[in-house]
Amino acid sequence: MRNLYATLNNTETLDDENNHIMVQIRLHGTKRQVTINAMIDSGATEDFIDKRFCSKYNIRTTQAKKIREVYLADSRPSAMGPITHTAQVPMDIGSHRELAIFQVAKLPNHEVIHGMPWLKQHSPGNDWGQGKITFESERCTTWCLKESPTVYAIPEDEAREENLQVEFGVAQSKKDQRVKVKKLDPQAKIPTRGSAQAAGHDLYANESKTIPARGQEVVRTGISITPPRGTYSRIAPRSGMAVKHQIDVNAGVIDSDYTGEIKVVPANMGNRDYQIKNRDRIAQLITEKIVESDCYEVKMLKKSNRGQQGFGSTETSKAQICEISARDFGKFYRRPDTTTGILKYSKKEGRISLESVNISTELAIKSGKYQKQRKLEEMVPQEYHEYLDVFKEGEKTKLPPHRPGVDLEIKLEEGEGLPIKKIYALSQDELKELWSYIKQNEERG
Repeated sequence: MRNLYATLNNTETLDDENNHIMVQIRLHGTKRQVTINAMIDSGATEDFIDKRFCSKYNIRTTQAKKIREVYLADSRPSAMGPITHTAQVPMDIGSHRELAIFQVAKLPNHEVIHGMPWLKQHSPGNDWGQGKITFESERCTTWCLKESPTVYAIPEDEAREENLQVEFGVAQSKKDQRVKVKKLDPQAKIPTRGSAQAAGHDLYANESKTIPARGQEVVRTGISITPPRGTYSRIAPRSGMAVKHQIDVNAGVIDSDYTGEIKVVPANMGNRDYQIKNRDRIAQLITEKIVESDCYEVKMLKKSNRGQQGFGSTETSKAQICEISARDFGKFYRRPDTTTGILKYSKKEGRISLESVNISTELAIKSGKYQKQRKLEEMVPQEYHEYLDVFKEGEKTKLPPHRPGVDLEIKLEEGEGLPIKKIYALSQDELKELWSYIKQNEERG
């Protein structure tokens, strides 16, 4: 079902935007009455009341059986919707009293709008020239009226001025901004401010607890709270504990309708256990304003320059890359204020990834795993290139195979001596080479 309601900005037939019938009404909220000027609009297919107005003046609302969208006269969705709640409230118009039913919406320019359902139900007579509204239907004379059936309309510019005075008047704008606190334990301590202009109130532990290194615990405070209307409470870490002991706070949102015990979740980011004693200050309670909005499904969102760019997309900058030695890398890796890692390029995937550094990675760096593999020609001087085969890995870097019965075995055990065996026979060339080697070393001394 659609609600077709043409807003004032979309009504082109009016020469004066303030040329509407406005009538003064009195609404009876659950805690107080409020007098406001309502607009009578035959172009509205429903009776509307502003959502924020209901919240401010304690006008009770009820969940609608079915969510209904609001459309303008040209069938475009209106910013007023969707309609998720209705309000049933006693209403007086002069001596005319009724139990009015409104659709709760986000009204941009008015607090209350009487549309076609109200007009059909009461069939008031309008004297446009005199600005009079007369309730003379059988229903009104039988059920709604106590005295005169006539009330007088108010010029719209005056009516809207009066509505602003009601909304922002001194008498109705004074609100209690204090946080209500209830002790659940007689030994619990009420939150306190550290200074006159401190943003938050210090929360106190109502038990002793040890927060393990790299862990967290739930600490009771022994109190429950109710924040001021239109706000919620947030538990934030204390700067001193964060700087000196690396204590953060998790799970910090307290909804305004939560009346259970406030519990703090300190998270120890350090490497040592942290001891919390009973009545220690463990966190701070901050009261923040909140917009009570509803969620509804749409088929398309408004396009933006950012689009689908996600985490960190607004803080990206060009990376500066330079080569450093494994020793320098090890120095940076051990510094607590430096983040280090290994950049790896995947030709198959066409992207560069960062591999985090741990002990095994550091050892691999020292062993040369991540160093660039240079060709043998680059490492050997040009004048020795004719002997490159000497520098190649292979047989030159390995021991000859063991030859049983030929090689002498030396047992490295206590009491064992050298073996007494003949060395294998040498050829004439080998004997000459051996003799030359001995004479050369004799001359050297």
